[in-house]
This record gives sequence, structure tokens and C-alpha cells, in this order.
Amino acid sequence: MARFLAFVLVLSFLGSSISGQNPGLEAPYRIHTLFSVECQNYFDWQTVGFMHSFRKARQPGPVTRLLSCTDEEKLNYKGMHLAPTLEVPSMSRHPKTGDWYPAINKPAGVVHWLKHSKDAQNVDWVVILDADMILRGPIIPWELGAERGRPVAAYYGYLIGCDNILAKLHTKHPELCDKVGGLLAMHIDDLRALAPLWLSKTEEVREDRAHWATNITGDIYGTGWISEMYGYSFGAAEVGLRHKFNDNLMIYPGYTPLPGVEPILLHYGLPFSVGNWSFNKLQHHEDGIVYDCGRLFPEPPYPREVKAMESDRNKRRGLFLSIECINTMNEGLLLQHAKHGCPKPKWSKYLSFLKSKTFAELTQPKLLLTPPRVQIEVAEERKEIVEPTKPYPKIHTLFSTECIPYFDWQTVGLMHSFHLSGQPGNITRLLSCTDEDLKNYKGHDLAPTHYVPSMSLHPLTGDWYPAINKPAAVVHWLNHVNTDAEYIVILDADMIMRGPITPWEFNAARGRPVSTPYEYLIGCDNELAKLHTHHPDACDKVGGVIIMHIDDLREFALLWLLKTEEVRADRAHYATNITGDIYASGWISEMYGYSFGAAELQLRHLIRSEILIYPGYVPQPGVKYRVFHYGLEFKVGNWSFDKAKWRDVDMVHRCWATFPDPPDPSTLEQTDEDSLQRDLLSIECARTLNEALRLHHKRRNCPDPTALSNPKPDTTNDITSSRKFGRFAENKGIKSNMVLGNHSRESSLTKVPDGLFSTLRFWIILLWVFSGIGFTLVMLVVFSSYTSKGTSKGKSNKNRRRSYTGFLRTNDRDRQTRKSDVSL
Repeated sequence: MARFLAFVLVLSFLGSSISGQNPGLEAPYRIHTLFSVECQNYFDWQTVGFMHSFRKARQPGPVTRLLSCTDEEKLNYKGMHLAPTLEVPSMSRHPKTGDWYPAINKPAGVVHWLKHSKDAQNVDWVVILDADMILRGPIIPWELGAERGRPVAAYYGYLIGCDNILAKLHTKHPELCDKVGGLLAMHIDDLRALAPLWLSKTEEVREDRAHWATNITGDIYGTGWISEMYGYSFGAAEVGLRHKFNDNLMIYPGYTPLPGVEPILLHYGLPFSVGNWSFNKLQHHEDGIVYDCGRLFPEPPYPREVKAMESDRNKRRGLFLSIECINTMNEGLLLQHAKHGCPKPKWSKYLSFLKSKTFAELTQPKLLLTPPRVQIEVAEERKEIVEPTKPYPKIHTLFSTECIPYFDWQTVGLMHSFHLSGQPGNITRLLSCTDEDLKNYKGHDLAPTHYVPSMSLHPLTGDWYPAINKPAAVVHWLNHVNTDAEYIVILDADMIMRGPITPWEFNAARGRPVSTPYEYLIGCDNELAKLHTHHPDACDKVGGVIIMHIDDLREFALLWLLKTEEVRADRAHYATNITGDIYASGWISEMYGYSFGAAELQLRHLIRSEILIYPGYVPQPGVKYRVFHYGLEFKVGNWSFDKAKWRDVDMVHRCWATFPDPPDPSTLEQTDEDSLQRDLLSIECARTLNEALRLHHKRRNCPDPTALSNPKPDTTNDITSSRKFGRFAENKGIKSNMVLGNHSRESSLTKVPDGLFSTLRFWIILLWVFSGIGFTLVMLVVFSSYTSKGTSKGKSNKNRRRSYTGFLRTNDRDRQTRKSDVSL
């Protein structure tokens, strides 16, 4: 009997191992995949591509297509056989409001599935995808890090309504609003709690037409089309779900993947191209290609052609993903036509490729790789070779500032954008202050900070040149901080990040830093370079953004500082025709210090113009710039922004101070595409700065602006008085809790005078009461002195004087009380 029991236990263990049930896993291996469609040809060909990729990827568990159809549509619908299907009543036309909004069918379909499907009672994890997706590998929720209460999703940064009034209006927990969508992997219990709210919040946001504007929702059309996405985010916030973001799982064809990242989901929601070939799903909105025997989408270039057109390995991987997407859909269409009874198509090179072993090997299921691996195409139509690489190197970002309000609001903007950008690693503010400045400085809590002695006034020459603090601070940081970062990214404070800046994406290497072009540094081409470097031929006109290996920076930093001092001292060559400095003041000596110092070590830069753009400049088509550098004045119509005009204005410690809002994108002229894109970027930069300030004031617990008599002070007026008042409210300590306490005191003085006036009114009323009582007592004494018998005149006068003296003392006490109250 004991042997039999042991045998059963062994079989049970083997059975659990074979079925993939790892006893150590928290979640059982029961997954169900959902995707939502409507009764249209447009969704039928997407369904064919989705289902074919679902099978190729070997996604575990069943799949259900949530098919939303009206009764009339269902009469003529031909695609019921294309996928396992649950029919869902269509809500494209809302049954109560009559609003036409097909996107609402997604949450409505999920609610219907939970209520009516038996599958929903026999599942632990649900993966929700869109129909316009191609799977390249299995999506296992717990392998992605999903937990009960912590779903996994893709990041949708454009859902700016999570940060503004939209979230405050539509969820009680705006701080829990996550900008997510696309891929959703969650526990069934979480979905049951979320789904009804997903639907109701979608209806709520869709009806809120007053807040459809692009600057509130991020919807470039301002039509409320992404209400369903906000319905999801707001519904999840209501039930307390916090998401784990994973940007490596999903990619839009046409985008370049990060090195070492192997996406397992292609979302072809946007147009994409490879060479002269292109694909746009909207051009096939009425396409009955599923039912047209032998017809496929136009064939993309072959792998051999892609390899020839792009030398950059990583960009070439992006192009391979684009052709894989359309080839997988065409392969699915071929199989669907054969299943439908279509005659065998005529032979062609393309059909032969789709049926080849090579294509099957190229599109075999991709697994979630840890650590990341790089896939490289090594030969024509051959299997991709998977080569392991080391994990991404660590990055640390630095930026330099001084102890003045001008840099404080820039710091708030940069830190806000840093957290939104997805930049890996940590960030440090290099804060250059004199001892006297530091005593009165209030912005210690604005960023992780390394304190640096100020060199604005040179300790040896007495030259006033604050720009030298940048190289001096980098030298100080290297000498005083132990870092395990392999690469350093150096920015300026007057920058807004729009995306990550990484050495692997821009191909930085030891001895090969990356930077952005500064073409006005003409001194690299003339006598200035010959005077200040032994290798003028190695002088690169670069600056702004720097990505450099830590070993290079350790060798280079001191030269950067010394060459800055050297160029600054060379007043004989300040002329504009020599330096390019339009003011001929030696102000850009630090930039030349950088270029000449790098030239001394013969560090040649990879110059990448797609990293940085100045707001007000026309962008290159298709370039996703990673940084705004608002160092120059820029305009949109009659609105303009010039950072120099805000040098002395304390935007950070005055509650709800923001810059003048730029125009709404909907007011822009649409005829000139270059001007439109230029202005949209300018508006984005200004709005990001203002949003950073608003969130900063909110974190400081500034009073509700709607309750203030003057919630948004005109900070442009009387800058001098603003500075004086700022000094009046400063404290002498540097601890963050003391600073915060001082902030509260300043805002109570400047923004909420009503409380003070209410207190004064109270004491005035109290004074009148005491005065009345005193007067009454005096009159009673006077009256009694005349009516009482045997009372002398002198005594009466004495009593009156005593009473009057007591009244004065009461008044005096009242005055002292009022003074002490006013001083609080």
C-alpha cells in the first residue's frame, strides 16, 4: 500500500511538471485571451491575422472574440466562423443617449463575457488585446510580473488627463490613475471588480464634452475618441489597481526596438513603411480581402532587400519587425482562403517565401528573454541567431544649477519630465552655491542634490562667469561621489525630456561619446581652436546633451574646466567672427572648454541631431525628439515665452504661480504642416512646464486655488517687489521640513489675507463689546454717586477715575492681544 501511494505521488509530481503547473507559482495555469471586434470586413481581416498569430505564438488557454453586432448587421455577416466567438449586443449607438461611439463595445463586451460566458467561471488570468495586434510569443501574466491587484499593461504616455482636471473630475483617486492600455494582463478577480466601472467611466468621460480638448485629454483630434482608454484608467483607479508597466512587450511597426529587446506583440494601429512600401490599416476599412480568394496585402520587401537598405543593426531589426507583421497577416489569409475552399493560388516567389522553412523559423515563437538578448540577421533568408549580451549598462543623469529662483523653476520642469520620460537610472542636481546663498536657499527638496562650492566669481581671477559652474560641478561630483554607473548623461536645467536618452540606443561607447550639434561654434574651424588645442582637427561642434562613458568623463572633466578658464581668459578672441558669440562677451567659453578639452583627448563624438530640438524650430518629419531645449525665445501667434524674462521671479515658492498658458492646439492654422508641427512642439514644451509647476504646488499643499481671492498672481508685474517679498519670507535653515514650514507661512501671508482680516474683525468686535461693558459700568458708577446717600464728591470722583483707568488697561490689553495675533 505504501509503495502504491508513493507511486501515485510520483505520478502526481510528474503530471504537474508536464502540464506546466509549477508548485512554486502563485497563480494556476488557467489563462483566457479576449479581443473585441464588430461585424465589419475591417475587423474580419484583423481577426484572421490575430488568430493566426495566436496559434503560431502558442499562447496558452482559449481565446474568445467579443463580437458586437446589431441585429441588422448580423443578417448579412459572413465571418462567424473566423474565431471562437461570443456575440455581444452592440453599443456603438448608445441605447440611452444615442451617441455614436463604437469604442465603448470593448468594455461592454468584457462585462457581457463576465456575466454570460461559462469560460469566465473557469479561469484565473485574463489577457485582453486589440484586434489589430500580432502575437510573436506567449503572454504569460505571472511571467510578466502580474499579481492580484497589480495588472501588467503597456504605457500610453499621451493620456495626460491622468495628471490634470480630467482625473479630478472622474475619479476619487486621481493619484492612482495610470496611463496604460493596449496590452492588459490581470487576475480574474481584478477584472470582475474593474469591468463595470470601466464601462460606466467610459460613458461618463464620453458625455463630458466640456473636457474633450486636446490640452486636457491628449487626443489630437479633440473628439473624445479615447474616452474608453480613460474609462479604463479611471475605473482602475476607483478600485485601487496599480499597474506594472512594461514597454518592452509591445511595439508599433515602424518604431525601432531598444537593443536587446525582443517585442512579443506588434500593434499596427499606425501607418508604417519600409523603403517605398507602406501599410495603413485605415486604407483597408471596407476591404473584403478575407473573402476574395487568392488576394493578399501588397507584399513587403524581402529580408535580403531590407538588409541592403539599412546598415544600422538595430534600425534594421525594426524594419524586420514591420515586414514580419504584414507577412504574418498574409500567411494567415492564405490559410484562411484554403480553409474556405478557395482554389490553390498560382506559384509566386512571395508565396514560396511564406511557405518556406526559412520563414517558419524566422517567425517561430519568441520567448520573454531575461537577461535581454540581441537578434541579428546574419545571412539572406536564414534563421536569426540569438546571441546573449550583458544587461544594459547603468546610467546616471546630471544637470547643473545655482541657488537662485531662475534655476528652481527650471529644476521643477526637468525633474517632472525626467520621471515621465522613462529615463533609466538616477538623476542628480549639481547645485553651485556660495555659503551666504546656501543659508537663505529654500529649494533643497526640489531634486536629489550634490552641493558644490560656487565658482561664479572665480576664486583666483575674480572673473564673474557663472557658466563655469557646469564643468566645475562635474569635477567636484566625480571627486566626491562613488558611482557604479557606466555612462553619464549630462543635461542643462532648461530642458524638458520627452523620452529616454540611452547609450545603447544612440550607440555611445568607450572613447565615443554622443552629443547634439551646436553649429554656431565656429571657433572649432578657425584660429581659436589652433590656439587652445593640440588637435584642432578633432574639435567637434557639440553640446547640450552629452552621453559619455564614466572612464572618458574622469579623464576629460578636469580638461573641460581648465580649457573653459583658458578660453574665458582669452579676451583678445571674444569677437563674434571668431567665436560665433553674437554678444562677443566670452559667454560661450564653457562650450568651447568642452569641445577643446575633448579634442585634447581626441574624443570624437557621434553627433545625433534627432535627440534635441529648440522650441520654435521646425522639426524634421518623423523624428521623435527626446529633449526640448528652451534656451531661446519661442512664439506661437501672439503668445511667446522667453526664459530670460523670468530670471528673478519666484515661480516655485509662490502658490499656483505658472507661466502664461500657450494657445490651444485647436486654434492653430492647419494649412502649413511645418508651422503646425513647430507650434505643437512649442505648446507641448510650455504646457509641460506649467503642468510641472501645478503638480509641484499641489505637492506643497498649497490652498485650493478656487478658494483664493487671487489664485494666479501676475508674476510678471513688479518683479523687484516679488524678489523683496521672497527674501522677507525666507528662513535661515536648510532642512527640508523647515523649508516646507516656511513655504506654508509665506503662502498664508501672501495668498490668504481673509483669515487675517477675519481675526482683526473678531478683535474689533470684542473690543466694542468690552468698551460697551466698560461704558455701562462707568455710567452705573456715576449714577450711583449721585443717588447714594452719605457719599462724598471726592470719593465719587475717585471711583470714576479708577473705573476709567481700568477701562484704559482693558484697551491696552486688547491692543497687545491684537498685535500678538497679527504677528502670527
